[in-house]
Amino acid sequence: MKSCRIHIMGASGAGVSTLGRALAGALALPHHDTDDYFWQPTIPPYRAMRQADDRLRLMREVFLPRAGWILSGSLNGWGDPLIPDFDLVVFVVTPREIRLQRLRAREATLFGADTIAPGGWRHQETEEFVDWAARYDDDVGVSRNLAKHQAWLAALSCPVLRLDGAQPLPELVGEVSRAIGGQAASA
Repeated sequence: MKSCRIHIMGASGAGVSTLGRALAGALALPHHDTDDYFWQPTIPPYRAMRQADDRLRLMREVFLPRAGWILSGSLNGWGDPLIPDFDLVVFVVTPREIRLQRLRAREATLFGADTIAPGGWRHQETEEFVDWAARYDDDVGVSRNLAKHQAWLAALSCPVLRLDGAQPLPELVGEVSRAIGGQAASA
């Protein structure tokens, strides 16, 4: 049985997790997100990071040995030991304005519109998060940025598919499906 291990990455708000979930549903594969391994479960979420060794151990225990899975999110160097497991990496590039709009909507869904509005308990954190995400394209000092992603992608030995995250989700799923179908035909 040929493996189908796909890593989907891009800027925060690019649509990486959304594409991961949709693709997993279309291909009947389990979906995993790096945030589930990067962050310890807390209420509210995203307060305490796991150590990199613990993240990798959990991933190896939960899904890496399987022949097929979708992993969405950023590995930002800490996940480099996983690179040999990838059959395909999908890099989603989405215009900044769309990404920031999506992030604000996601924050409102996760925490409530009132909590992220001025005066809300999550307002300052949301603004800092959106500001951090807005600097992805241009600021090489940001932990997750386009230059780092481009360099990481250039070093991969597996195929890389670049997608426009502004396209409709069914089209993106179709492009990835065709890419892995093409791989299977050439294998």
